[in-house]
Amino acid sequence: MGKQKKFSHVIIHIVLIIGAITMLVPFLWMILTSFKSISESTQMNPFIIFPTVWRTESFTSVLSKMHFERLYINTLILIVGRVVCAVLTATMAGYAFGRLTFKGRDIAFSLVLFQMMVPGQIFIIPQYLMVSKVGMLNTSFALIFPGLVTAFGTFLLRQSYMSLPKDLEEAATLDGCNIGQTFLYVMAPLTKSAMVALGIFTALFAYKDLMWPLVVNTEQNTMPLSAALAKLQGQFSANYPELMAASLLACIPMIVIYIIFQKQFIEGIATSGGKL
Repeated sequence: MGKQKKFSHVIIHIVLIIGAITMLVPFLWMILTSFKSISESTQMNPFIIFPTVWRTESFTSVLSKMHFERLYINTLILIVGRVVCAVLTATMAGYAFGRLTFKGRDIAFSLVLFQMMVPGQIFIIPQYLMVSKVGMLNTSFALIFPGLVTAFGTFLLRQSYMSLPKDLEEAATLDGCNIGQTFLYVMAPLTKSAMVALGIFTALFAYKDLMWPLVVNTEQNTMPLSAALAKLQGQFSANYPELMAASLLACIPMIVIYIIFQKQFIEGIATSGGKL
């Protein structure tokens, strides 16, 4: 039995190592390509893995063409705005759907679930018309607008509230708390792990969002990193070293955030998996 257990552990580690290498290869290829020349990045025979000369011209060229400080600020506004709005609205809506009883609750929650089932692209045109009607195109508000409410966050927080014992609310009522005080001081603090999970997923989705920023923001100074990188791609040809250099610079904010909040990332994702 001991030999079988060791053999199974070896197989598991081999599979995990192969999976890790598979995920790291595109990132390493991006780094290597950013230091190559254009001819080296497109040459296929012979295939060049490492650059013959490590060049930094792609980084200097990209930094001169694109205002990365402005792109970083726009991306930060996008992420922070969506995270704050999503956590606030989902926390209150999740508590209402999970712990309160009111007329039409099940129908309203069914509409929330319906929004999760359909592709998000369906809402792009009506959302664009709403932003256009209020004259907020090419603004930071336009980037945040789709994240003001979140169906996924509402469902996640509802599940978290439903897992709490009912005795907590009864004890709070006996102590003289009304619904608002029970929610704010008793129930909401117990769902911090679910809020962290929602914040993590919202930040990742906001960082990767491409279609919506391209639709509502056409000016360079109001674009986030994802949209600016898409604009850098040529229609018929592309400078791959510059594109990879820009992509590498765009990865820096998320890498820094992950290093700082690594513990919260792991705990939040583990919590969301347990709740769902």
